Amino acid sequence: MGAANVIPGVSGGTIALITGIYERLINAIKSFDMTALKLLFKWRWRALAKHIDLAFVLPVGLGLVAAVLSLAKLFAFLFKNYPVFIWAYFFGLVLASVYFVGKTVKKWYWATYLSFLIGTLIAIAVTILHPAVENDNPWYLFLNGIIAIVSMILPGLSGSFVLILLGNYQLVAIDGINHFNLKVLLPFAAGAVVGLIGFSHILSWLFKRYRHQTIALLTGFILGSLSILWPWKKAVYLLQDGQVVTKHGKPVVSYYEQILPAHFDAGFWLAILLMILGIISIVWIEKVSSNNDLTTS
Repeated sequence: MGAANVIPGVSGGTIALITGIYERLINAIKSFDMTALKLLFKWRWRALAKHIDLAFVLPVGLGLVAAVLSLAKLFAFLFKNYPVFIWAYFFGLVLASVYFVGKTVKKWYWATYLSFLIGTLIAIAVTILHPAVENDNPWYLFLNGIIAIVSMILPGLSGSFVLILLGNYQLVAIDGINHFNLKVLLPFAAGAVVGLIGFSHILSWLFKRYRHQTIALLTGFILGSLSILWPWKKAVYLLQDGQVVTKHGKPVVSYYEQILPAHFDAGFWLAILLMILGIISIVWIEKVSSNNDLTTS
């Protein structure tokens, strides 16, 4: 999940859905409430651990943090030198996710089909929005944290891609993490905590009352996000008064325009191979998760 959240266009929520831990994850996040605070102040550690599902939350949380911290520099290198190949792998991964998440909807009827269509259209609408300009105002970073974390836990809506739309992907996900810039990370993290706990209550309520429609909606999100991950794209740079805007000596990308591959050379076939590898990865993840039931506490 941590690796997925670093990639613009890939959602950690998608991985959670495929591995069967999504609903348990949402309920665990929701449990960080007033009851948890009371147990904490009364030093009732055993009861607190059970209430927040610590045996589940701790390894997932450590995995998320470890992946984000260790992979930020690696992905910065890959996106700079091998963008088509890394996009191709994750295109295949997310493409396969549509099937495996969709098949968890046990009852397809007009309401689930409608939810699926709405989710697809929302995700497509998000992908065609043009990004804002970078802004390091603490209140804007706080708002970024809320919006990005909601996107991260929604399958198909990538928190990293939303940061691109908000104009702060480079500032937060690359510069902020790699240089451990607390002026950027602290307000962003505060917003993320508020957004995560607040939105988890909404998702938990939806799963309890409209389970099939909710999963169908999330499946639509995943399908609609595929256009973001199309490997062959052309960067369109941000302009101001007819001049390309630069940041730290580098041109700022406004958005990517999807194009067809120019040549069917070795690079093209390697990208296709990586797409297939992405599909195989999801098949493997789904197989492993089906043999390890982590859906209930």
